[in-house]
Amino acid sequence: MKSKTLQRLYKMLRPQAKSIVVISVLAILINIGEVIKPYLIKIVIDDYLTANLYQKGIMTIGAIGAIYIAIVLIGNILNFIVTTATSMMGENVIYSIRNKLFRYTQYANIPFHDKTPAGTLFVRITSDVEDITTLFKDVVTTFVKDVLMIVAFVVMMLSLNYQLALCAFMVIPFVILTSIILTKISNKAQEYSKKVKTKLNIFLAESIYGVKLIKIFNRQHEKQKECEELCSDFWKSRIPIGNTEALLVGLLKVLENLGITIIVWVAINHIFGASTDVGLIYVFVTYTKEIFSPINRLVENFETVQEAIVSINKIYDILDHKENLENFEEGKILEKVEGKIEFKNVWFAYEGENWILKDISFTILPRTKCCSGWKNRIRENDYYQFN
Repeated sequence: MKSKTLQRLYKMLRPQAKSIVVISVLAILINIGEVIKPYLIKIVIDDYLTANLYQKGIMTIGAIGAIYIAIVLIGNILNFIVTTATSMMGENVIYSIRNKLFRYTQYANIPFHDKTPAGTLFVRITSDVEDITTLFKDVVTTFVKDVLMIVAFVVMMLSLNYQLALCAFMVIPFVILTSIILTKISNKAQEYSKKVKTKLNIFLAESIYGVKLIKIFNRQHEKQKECEELCSDFWKSRIPIGNTEALLVGLLKVLENLGITIIVWVAINHIFGASTDVGLIYVFVTYTKEIFSPINRLVENFETVQEAIVSINKIYDILDHKENLENFEEGKILEKVEGKIEFKNVWFAYEGENWILKDISFTILPRTKCCSGWKNRIRENDYYQFN
């Protein structure tokens, strides 16, 4: 990632720093609960049910069940808070960036608007801002949570039984490799689809803005045909994405069940001296299933990050060009205006030789009003002197 992109990303993250820290801490607490819950069931199975005990020391099955329920309730409450806070943070980002972009378009000079199609600005303010919001909702706050969850599962599995843990870890390289390969394929498809979507959005925006001209020149049929072609291209661009995602889900499910099968087979056959405690097998099966989700999510998030980075750069390629903004502080306030306005052989273009005025000459005398009927007035009086 380029340093300029990192600086732009930092600009966006800095106002949300406190929210990110609070959400990450709450997410860690949720993770702790997710790790403890299977372990509590393992204790009940191996220490109580297997020995036909209801109470062991001061702890009973009922007390363990109460702890389990408390963890579930607290986890759901924290999850609600995290989900709400994450959503609000994403909306704050939308609010801030969208207002900055709109303010920029209002204060940008005429050359900027002459070179930049209105449809492009529409896409920047809408879909590109939405891509950035996805980065905050799905990546920034879940990254720490997923990494720590993987670490917690690995540590717990190794501490409980390193033989079974190593057997379970055998499939993880295949999970990562599969996710990386299919995600790269999906990324290329996503990149192409995003280009098509941008083109479609620009076309729709400009067609709606210019609908009067389209009707005046009777171009409805041509525009409808162009719209159908762009919609068809966008639909076709989404097919490889759907196929890749479906294949990824299927393969990960196969690898997940393969890992579970290995654990059960090793435990039953006492391979490497593995334990056959039912509770231990249960907790390893649960951890193996749970560890797949954050691994896959981390890999998939690279795609979201890439999309968001592209959108961030597009947005800041506009916002960083301060030279396009008009400075309303400059200039002089005229207390008394006298004299006439005269254009003599004036040529003007915003860019290159794309002339707006070509050799224009005219004179406007004092106390002369211009209105919709100016052409007739030119002939009727000599206030105006056009060459």
